[in-house]
Amino acid sequence: MNGHDEQGTTMSGVDPARLNDQQLMKELETIHRTRHDTLLYGSSDALRAHNERMAQLEGEYLRRNPQRLVAAGRTREGARERTRAESAAFPHLTAPGARRGQVIVSVSRPPRRTPPGTSRRTPSDRPASGW
Repeated sequence: MNGHDEQGTTMSGVDPARLNDQQLMKELETIHRTRHDTLLYGSSDALRAHNERMAQLEGEYLRRNPQRLVAAGRTREGARERTRAESAAFPHLTAPGARRGQVIVSVSRPPRRTPPGTSRRTPSDRPASGW
């Protein structure tokens, strides 16, 4: 078996070219939603498969939408402009001696996520009565 069956599927899902636009968007939303957990907690094989599937889906989306709308803030020039505007609006956040446009922001870090099916407790945390 070469990884394909008669319905045009592979071990990683349906060939993106066979998906309609709505199905393609749903697949893209799902794979982007699961990306972070796969990166943090997936095996090397799982991450490799995720990378391959994401590249297939994104490539198909770009093939279908070569003239897609690109937000100005998502370009290099737009990001530079946004940084300049933030520096001007919040000069108190710019560190002394920082490069022009460099903004220093202190953000509290959210608690680390624990992978599903695991516990943060360690054997040393175990109460005397056990779990």
